[in-house]
Amino acid sequence: MFDMMKMMGKVKEAQEKIKEAQESLSTITASGESGAGMVKATVNGRKEVMSIDIDASLMTADDKEMLQDLTVAAVNIALANVEPKAKEHLKSATDGLLPNIPGMDLGNLF
Repeated sequence: MFDMMKMMGKVKEAQEKIKEAQESLSTITASGESGAGMVKATVNGRKEVMSIDIDASLMTADDKEMLQDLTVAAVNIALANVEPKAKEHLKSATDGLLPNIPGMDLGNLF
């Protein structure tokens, strides 16, 4: 027989675990670089830019447009690198909490 109270308790537990997992995404980081490592960007699992490191040789007025392009590229690479890490983190944090429901992908919660 289906126990509605037990199921509601599982849903509440799952919600709490998902919230904890989402909050801890800030501890996951990934980096990306462009221009043969002259520009490096680090982002966290919440898709926030944590740092940008620019080689001093790029700090001239003549290279402004190239520097902007390299920075955008490095950030985009870092964001692409952190996405699978964040999805895996959420998946492992919520594994086994809810039954496997087709079409319900908890990896899209961040």
